[in-house]
Amino acid sequence: MKEVIQDNKLVELSYKVIDQKTGNVLTGVEFPIGYVHGSNTVLSPQVTAELEGKTAGDVIEVPIDCNLLYGPRDESLVITDYLENVPEEYREVGTTIVMENDKGETKSFLVTRMDDKTLTIDGNNPLCGREVIFRLEVLSVRDASDEEIEAGGQVGADPAIEQVLRKLH
Repeated sequence: MKEVIQDNKLVELSYKVIDQKTGNVLTGVEFPIGYVHGSNTVLSPQVTAELEGKTAGDVIEVPIDCNLLYGPRDESLVITDYLENVPEEYREVGTTIVMENDKGETKSFLVTRMDDKTLTIDGNNPLCGREVIFRLEVLSVRDASDEEIEAGGQVGADPAIEQVLRKLH
């Protein structure tokens, strides 16, 4: 009999985030990720509720309005500057630039466009303003050890779900 996802079960899964409008895959995981159901809050309550009762081999699709997670896009966080004003190590689309304000608070910006004269960075979360489908495939379900329950996931496993999901934020 297959193990069922419920509290204190270690769940391994893979996922893809798919843009609802275009059908394009926006992000996903290269390696299975694991978490302890009921003791790890890294997944949204909406996703956790959908996973409850599922078994290995099940696939779920959860629609998510990223405006609710990240707020609406803020166009004041989109900045274009002359390429000559940007250090060379930041002159590549996809590069993350961490900036600090006069209060010492940091904010990550992503290089989103570059041409012969200008470079554009965006401080909005890449999923901001999108409606997506969070498609998860349950790979395995088993009893979690006491140590895994306390940690919220596999102990010593790499990559940890928190590291992988930071890519979404």
